[in-house]
Amino acid sequence: MDLTSITVFLQAAVIGVLIAAPVGPIGLLTMQRTLERGLAAGLATGLGAAAADAVYGAVGAFSVHWLIDGLTQAKTPLALGGGALLLVLAWRTWHAPVAHTAAPARDARGLLGLAAGTFALTLANPATIVSFIAVFGSLGGGRPSLPSPLWMVAGVLVGSAAWWLLLTGAIAYQRQRFTIAWRQRINRASALLLGGFALWQWGQLV
Repeated sequence: MDLTSITVFLQAAVIGVLIAAPVGPIGLLTMQRTLERGLAAGLATGLGAAAADAVYGAVGAFSVHWLIDGLTQAKTPLALGGGALLLVLAWRTWHAPVAHTAAPARDARGLLGLAAGTFALTLANPATIVSFIAVFGSLGGGRPSLPSPLWMVAGVLVGSAAWWLLLTGAIAYQRQRFTIAWRQRINRASALLLGGFALWQWGQLV
């Protein structure tokens, strides 16, 4: 691992953090699931998004032009599907009962399902498509050798995953301080915001 690879990795890791950190539907889901189900469930939710970030990072880093063109043309159906999924999640979050004690999702199948859901949701987000393809396409410019794009993908995966670990760890540490009433309020607020994100995503298509 030479100095160039280290530099590329660190740049990509910073980009991964910067794109993952702003609060959006994935952040809301991650926080809500951490409060309701514990650290493992919240982290699985965030890591699903990190994996999707790495996929789009790879598309931009390797400059897969035919796939970039296809994703760009598919922005409308992706946005429609992503918005519909957000509305489903909003409905489930609103109607989900608040447990008196936390019920962590620790089984592998349950955690994989949480990760798969946010993986699909992140892939269907047009903003993710545009941001990663643009940033990684420019970052990879002038570096035709294979190692650099690989380090870019690894960097964004590590950076994004590190952010989700930090966020879920902080929330899990404080979760016992939230009463049932407060968790109910947080669930309802999260549901409304998820629905708002869905409508906003659809509104961008008009």
